[in-house]
Amino acid sequence: MNLILTLGLAAFASAFSLRTTDPMLTVIAADLGVGVAEAALLASAYTLPYAAMQLILGPVGDAIGKTRLIRLSLVVLTVGVAFSAVAPNYGTVLASRVLAGGFAGGIIPAAMALIGDRVAYTERQFAISRFLLAVILGQMSGSAVAGAMAEAAGWRAVFGLAAGATSLIALLVFIGLRGQSEPQHPLSLADARRRYASVLANPASIWVFATVLAEGLLIFGVFPFVAPLLMTHGASGAVEAGITIAAFAVGGVCYSVVVRRLLPRLGQWGMMRVGGLLCGGSYMVMAFPVPWPVVTALFLVAGFGFYMLHNTMQTQATELSATARGSALALFASSFFLGQGIGPVLYGAIAHTAGFTVLFLGAGLLTAALGIGAVGLIRKEA
Repeated sequence: MNLILTLGLAAFASAFSLRTTDPMLTVIAADLGVGVAEAALLASAYTLPYAAMQLILGPVGDAIGKTRLIRLSLVVLTVGVAFSAVAPNYGTVLASRVLAGGFAGGIIPAAMALIGDRVAYTERQFAISRFLLAVILGQMSGSAVAGAMAEAAGWRAVFGLAAGATSLIALLVFIGLRGQSEPQHPLSLADARRRYASVLANPASIWVFATVLAEGLLIFGVFPFVAPLLMTHGASGAVEAGITIAAFAVGGVCYSVVVRRLLPRLGQWGMMRVGGLLCGGSYMVMAFPVPWPVVTALFLVAGFGFYMLHNTMQTQATELSATARGSALALFASSFFLGQGIGPVLYGAIAHTAGFTVLFLGAGLLTAALGIGAVGLIRKEA
């Protein structure tokens, strides 16, 4: 099986589970008897452990081999998602999401690091964009399926389907990665410190990680609040939220189709600037009283802009350290998902006190500024 295809399947499983909770938070909240803000913590329960475990899994992948780490992570992810489906109360659902999120973090960063090891830099952004398509399709499927299935069959059925799909993908990945040989190194705390030090010695690293943390916070932090936002625009529930969040991923698919034409015209720095403006501008417009299908269309544009920005950042991250790519991509993913984990907590308080208009206007304005400001900071050090 083709390496990019195999890694893409693993990434699909991780991304599918990541986005399942967003459109059905109102359904989960009603069934478990908790508030929407409390239910939104289920998103953070996946993303914060995802971020924290990178500090462990990155050096582990460099030591034992990235393919071994991906296989192990898929197995534990399957168990965590299966527990989510049968968990009897809010606390156990939260714990199951923590387990799933922690080991989901051993899949996509390790896969990107493996691509960095195997693909020349001149072709790497295109290879990563093809891999990214699988991530996008996973997010899109997770959102759309969860939104439709949650109202028809309940949120437990969504997690059950995710567990079944992940177990099948794990089997295919075990077969596809069979025979892949990688150098192994002794795993030690001193070795981990040395690898992280080599990444952080690159002066561009701090700005790359700060930018991707801001991406997660500003762009994905609002996702758990899409369903209640849409209700203020005339939508009725989880189905519309699933469609809208899936539209963000559709924007990513559109990006993957045209990236070969865009990159020579704009260059990687132009991609970042335009991407930030498109995504931020879309968020600002959806803060106004437009019909919910317009919000859905704006999410598509926002997704296109986000992937213009993020794909460039991923490529930059693969070059931070040629000898510790697993650790570099682990720090990259940790920063990104730390931002996503902080977002729902912070935005829950903002939405409660100031409302959705202020929330989306502020997130949009800062995202637009991020795309422009990050270019100057990273380019100076790259």
